[in-house]
Amino acid sequence: MDNVIDAKQLQIERKQFHVELRENDRGRFLRITEEAHGRRNTIIIPSTGVNEFTAAIGQVLATSGG
Repeated sequence: MDNVIDAKQLQIERKQFHVELRENDRGRFLRITEEAHGRRNTIIIPSTGVNEFTAAIGQVLATSGG
């Protein structure tokens, strides 16, 4: 069973996002869920890769001028 350490929700346009830092017997991980039009998509990033993941997002945004 997962324990939620911290969680945030945000709405962007018609999409609802849930960002949760969770922990289970295998370790900590970041779970990002998108809900839109009755559908749900989730990605899970192990805590060991969160810095690399956020750095990649920053690089893509810097390159695109976003």
